[in-house]
Amino acid sequence: MKLFKPLYEKALVWAKHPLAERYLMGISFVEAFIFPLMPEIMLAPMTLGKPERWARYASLSLLFSTLGSIIGYLMGHYGFELLRPLLDDLGWLPAIDGYVAKLRGLGGWEVFWLLVGGGFLPIPMKIIAWSSGIVGVPIWAFLAAMIVGRGKRVYLLCGAIRLGGEKAEQTVHKWIEWIGWGLLALVVLAVVYFKFLHH
Repeated sequence: MKLFKPLYEKALVWAKHPLAERYLMGISFVEAFIFPLMPEIMLAPMTLGKPERWARYASLSLLFSTLGSIIGYLMGHYGFELLRPLLDDLGWLPAIDGYVAKLRGLGGWEVFWLLVGGGFLPIPMKIIAWSSGIVGVPIWAFLAAMIVGRGKRVYLLCGAIRLGGEKAEQTVHKWIEWIGWGLLALVVLAVVYFKFLHH
């Protein structure tokens, strides 16, 4: 079943649209808390089409991703509270509260580096935002980590496309299905490891 290539090809069409920058801002914003399509797949063709604007595209994506991550943070914070009765009925609440207490015990800079490190992993921003809201990560540490974590991704990608040109984009297009499923598998493995195997 092909999932990521059709999404990528749709993003290629959006990237050539006169309103491409607005699409990029919208996807970057919504992806940070719910949308499954990463803004990086629009950044590549947009940068290839207008390489001199690579820094502008990366900056727009970063700005709107950061704004969207605040929504994700609030969803995690308030959504978790709404689900507490259900989690209690399932018997999961004591264990979850234990993990939350441990994370809340970390200092601001410990949290910051933990989140920045998470930005280097193939974990969707929305997962990091939700989790940060659930545990009550200090908002300044959360936002700083989001800027650093997402910033290095978008600037490195746009910079690489700027330097690599059309060949780099063609490579991404050719392997996007494998890349997408591979990243999804890594996320599932990470969840299984931390939920069932890590003590």
